Amino acid sequence: MEKVINIHIKKLPEGVYLATSDDVQGLVAQGRTVIETLEIARDVAKKLLEAQGKPPLKTHKIKRSFDYPLVVSV
Repeated sequence: MEKVINIHIKKLPEGVYLATSDDVQGLVAQGRTVIETLEIARDVAKKLLEAQGKPPLKTHKIKRSFDYPLVVSV
């Protein structure tokens, strides 16, 4: 079952990106790009949720349509 988890991404002074989440306790991921950071965050979230044995209350079911911020470098 797929769920939506809100992720907060911050660009650090070192030039890397850091992802955290209030929805999944302990989720911290770091990558060189936003895409890499999101991929790592997805893997970390999955492992944390599996270890907990059940999804946290703050996850949301995926709707048929939703908005997604697309980052484009120009």
